[in-house]
Amino acid sequence: MKKAVAVLSVFLSVILLSACLPNLNNTTDTESEVTSLTETTVPQSTTAAPTDAVTTAATTAAATTEPSTAKTEPGTKNEYKIITGAPGGNTFTGFAPLPERRLNVTDPDNTRGLSTKANGYGFGVGKNGVPPAQSLNNQKIFNKYDALAIEVNPAGKPLYLTFDCGYENGLTGSILDTLKAKNVPAAFFCTLPYIKQQTALVTRMINEGHIVGNHSNTHPVFPQISRTQMAKEIEVTDNYLRTRFGYSAPYFRFPTGSYSDCALDLVQSVGFKSVFWSLAYRDWETDKQRGAKYAFDTVTSRLHPGAVILLHAVSSDNAAALGDIIDWARNRGYEFKSL
Repeated sequence: MKKAVAVLSVFLSVILLSACLPNLNNTTDTESEVTSLTETTVPQSTTAAPTDAVTTAATTAAATTEPSTAKTEPGTKNEYKIITGAPGGNTFTGFAPLPERRLNVTDPDNTRGLSTKANGYGFGVGKNGVPPAQSLNNQKIFNKYDALAIEVNPAGKPLYLTFDCGYENGLTGSILDTLKAKNVPAAFFCTLPYIKQQTALVTRMINEGHIVGNHSNTHPVFPQISRTQMAKEIEVTDNYLRTRFGYSAPYFRFPTGSYSDCALDLVQSVGFKSVFWSLAYRDWETDKQRGAKYAFDTVTSRLHPGAVILLHAVSSDNAAALGDIIDWARNRGYEFKSL
């Protein structure tokens, strides 16, 4: 029965993924396409609750509610801290559960008239170690909301490795194995359905020192929903991590990459940092993988100091090439750092 449910869950995920991909007019993975590329991993439609007995105990222990203390002034930089419960708790990670938190929605009706226009995310293509101009321009726009697309004029040659996780394709474990062997930190932006269904993998991410970022509950296009709904998407996901994993990280990635001024303002106002990217490629199509060499050549040719790299954990090419990408980058003076 469990195998049948698992097969059905993956089948539904693939159907949803195909339905939600952007129409790129059947173009190839060229520079012009990547410039307008958007993140497309989507959550599964089924929301399977974890079966571990820790769930009930953690929920009970976290019955109290912690009020939000997030700063809300646009244009200021928040202090972003990952929080964990005390060791020896009864959550999946072994930490004590954290109290749930209510996020305070400032200006819920957008009386300031911030733009709600949906902006598709384009980022350009770096070449020969030079950052893409489009990402540099994005960062100028995002500075107002303390969002991150690329680190501008960094000291040294830092790289920030991130993955998006909307459903599991059996490869995240090997990706974690490579990261552990290479001692490389990463951030995994996970939807709530993924977190609920892949408790063992999420536990590994946390316990092995990676960031588990917030990728929303239902994967909506944020500019199309209200500020209150945006906050609820973030809050529900964060509170699940708090009560079941004893963990909270203030990093958020917009579903599909679509954003607006209003959405950027809301995310910052509830104490989360929006994280975009400056390097990515068309890697999410599991039936159109091109081999480890293609992934290696594509990623390494576009590396640049301060890059925020977006990879999808469903890609067999990424899983196969990751170790070689890390070695190549380090041999050329790059350093993998945590957000």
